[in-house]
Amino acid sequence: MKATTLLIFAALLLTLAAYWRTPEYDEAYSLFLTAGHARPVWPAGVFTAGSVRGFFSGRASFAAIAANLKSLDVHPPLYFWTLEIWRRWVGPSWFAARMLSVSFSVAALALVGRIAARTARPVLPAMAFTLLSYGFAYTGILARNFALAQVLALLGVALLLSAARRGRADRALAGGLALGAASFTNYLASFIGAAMLLWLALRRDRRPMLAPAAAGFGLFLVLFDLPFFLAQHAARPGQFAPFSWHHAAFLLVRDAGAALFGGLPLYAGAAAPLVALLLFLLFATCLTAAWKPDSSPFPLLAAAPPVGLLLLGLVFDSTPVEIRYLAFSLPFLGLFLAPLRGRLLAPLLAAQALAVVGLIGAAATMQPQAFAAHMAARHPGTLALVPFGNDGVGVPGPFIAAAPDRQQIELLRGPLPDLGAADRNIVLATPGADAASRASAATALAALLKNPCFKDKEEAATRAATLFADRCADQHRERNDQLSAIDPD
Repeated sequence: MKATTLLIFAALLLTLAAYWRTPEYDEAYSLFLTAGHARPVWPAGVFTAGSVRGFFSGRASFAAIAANLKSLDVHPPLYFWTLEIWRRWVGPSWFAARMLSVSFSVAALALVGRIAARTARPVLPAMAFTLLSYGFAYTGILARNFALAQVLALLGVALLLSAARRGRADRALAGGLALGAASFTNYLASFIGAAMLLWLALRRDRRPMLAPAAAGFGLFLVLFDLPFFLAQHAARPGQFAPFSWHHAAFLLVRDAGAALFGGLPLYAGAAAPLVALLLFLLFATCLTAAWKPDSSPFPLLAAAPPVGLLLLGLVFDSTPVEIRYLAFSLPFLGLFLAPLRGRLLAPLLAAQALAVVGLIGAAATMQPQAFAAHMAARHPGTLALVPFGNDGVGVPGPFIAAAPDRQQIELLRGPLPDLGAADRNIVLATPGADAASRASAATALAALLKNPCFKDKEEAATRAATLFADRCADQHRERNDQLSAIDPD
């Protein structure tokens, strides 16, 4: 009953986060791809947000989704096929797409509880740690493939644990297939599959389960993952910085801390280094207290994603370290730490709970595109200048989704359009979401500051946007009134 209560609480908490957090860059790719507009053809010049709502709805066939992913993206298709079916049933809204991930996350949490019970671990601490880990809650609401990959990976682990305990080859095969399906959802979930196969291989009594598990896992890797990966592996050159051990180690420490405790140091201002140090010491103490000889796969599974990311970066000369990727470790870290006593577990869970509150309500952890749209909406009649970005998806998508239908928008694809007689205020969105958007926003900002009509800001710039008041508007209206008086027609 207590586990059921925790699952209900988790569903409510994640639903609130899914509703409250602003739309994000990568989510736009999911929505446009499954709506049949992988790269929307936005109108040239000024248009209204309401006139392009159609790009957010529509349908795409499985074949079209697969073809677009092979030519334009770096992800396998299982999640996007699932999302396309979900949107047909539930609707095309951003929130509806996020609720699919919320459903998968609640199922993943239930599997954490089941695994804990089957391995004689405290159930509620394992589930609570997982739920309140910032990285799990964050990836658990996004309209991206993380939540589905997480639940499939946990299902595979649960089946293989059962197979190893009972000597059931059929369950080992099913576990391998589930882990393979996780990799066909997100390639990085294959680290979990590889770690489970290694765990089976390390002890003689578990080795009979290795062959069927490897067969199921390998089936997906060879027949499904490999064709997509070979078509995509060079699709986004320069997405990550070149590999460096020092840089990779720094990112691992920073993002692993963020996966556990979110943006807590960000809220502390000048005390941020002290807060970060205290959180590090708290976690290190908990990890040390929980460490003991253990035949479970949980330490291996928790270590697999960060080690896998380092190996991946070394092979491909990149540094693919992000909070979202490290989130695959969190349920297994929670299972490992579950036996902690209250005097250590309580402050750990309290710090995590504060981080999840920040996830829901702190602007510092949210992307700014929607905040720019909200600024424009507070000043009716303004023209919003929005960077086109790398490909017209991740920057315009969230802005337009958050803008009212009447909001006038122009996408910055090149030089700033002539605004000398705009006769309206201007909101310049400055999301900084990718290199292209940062460059176009900087160019537009410089041009507006040189324009005699816009050189004075009406209010200070925010992280999301800058509002420019048209100082020539009164002159324009006076001149028009004079012309009307001379020639009423």
